[in-house]
Amino acid sequence: MSQRAEFVMKALRADNFRALCAEYGISAKTGYKWLERFKQHGLAGLSDESRRPNGHARELAEEVICEMVRLKKLRPAWGPRKIRAIYARTHSEVPSESSFKRVLDRAGWVERRRTRQRESSGRLFAGRKATKPNEIWTVDFKGWWYGAPGHRCEPLTVRDEFSRYVLELRALPNAKTETVRACFERLFAEHGLPGAIRSDNGSPFASRVGVWGLTRLSAWWLALGIDLERNRPACPQDNPAHERFHLDVAREVEGVKVSDQQAFLDQWREQYNQERPHEALGMRSPAEVFQKSEKAYSGTPEDLDYGTMRHRKIAPQGIIVLQNQWVFISSALAGWSVGLEGRADGKSNVWFGRLLLGELDEAAFTFNATAPRSTSEGTKE
Repeated sequence: MSQRAEFVMKALRADNFRALCAEYGISAKTGYKWLERFKQHGLAGLSDESRRPNGHARELAEEVICEMVRLKKLRPAWGPRKIRAIYARTHSEVPSESSFKRVLDRAGWVERRRTRQRESSGRLFAGRKATKPNEIWTVDFKGWWYGAPGHRCEPLTVRDEFSRYVLELRALPNAKTETVRACFERLFAEHGLPGAIRSDNGSPFASRVGVWGLTRLSAWWLALGIDLERNRPACPQDNPAHERFHLDVAREVEGVKVSDQQAFLDQWREQYNQERPHEALGMRSPAEVFQKSEKAYSGTPEDLDYGTMRHRKIAPQGIIVLQNQWVFISSALAGWSVGLEGRADGKSNVWFGRLLLGELDEAAFTFNATAPRSTSEGTKE
């Protein structure tokens, strides 16, 4: 700086400018540059200036940045990747994912989350993965919260595992079998029947004391030809996608106080199905992947048909009658018939639809339930 200041002072009075530049070991172009800066900005103009360009050919326009932030404000719980997918639906030129991350971070819309060390349970997922829509539906009750003042909300959630499509998000008045069954009757009439339904071991989906954990609701599903899949007790990781969906509900729905809770749940479910992109779906929305089941719902059959197999109807007490003797099977199957398949050892296999319940010793008038590893096993075609 001192040499530059000395140079410009002499340059203002110099008769031979080029000779002065040679004396200081600079070109005439550099000398004129320093002299011009001094005339415009004084001694401060002699400092080195930043070489950063004033602009960039790929710099985001102001309207693009504003649109990024606007979309994020509408969906504060969505990450940059999902926001970019929404932006791409209405724009031909889409900035990179890193640009979305950078812009939203600078705008203060990125939440810093603490990463936790994951510990392996040492056990494999007990179920199977769906490979097409309606192969597996998952069901559960979301933990309750107070929605409208004084009103407890504990919605029933039903999803298609493959497409992530939310079939139901319903704030039911209670969790009784009749209430939940009416909800499923409407879903079956609208979307058709799934191949299997996966649930936890809680009521009304399963029982801890009945044969195969059957309840009146799950027995009805079996009667319709739907297979049952269950999580292992106290293992929510067996149904991780549904648990992750409940986390979305907790983040985006629980804290909202509205007078009409169900209307708000329906609106949120519509946005989730129609707009929200998913990585596992190639950033498509669930509605773009889900389709109606090919297996239509034609109502509940009066009873099950076992062909040439002997059959007995289960009384309200859960029993069947053999040679004037009572044999207890399951009260959850009351009103339905079971099939008795004779065996060479004199005993009989007891079937409920395609599900092998156990074996019947007709000599001792006793029934012993089978105990397979999971409720998706033990069925026959």
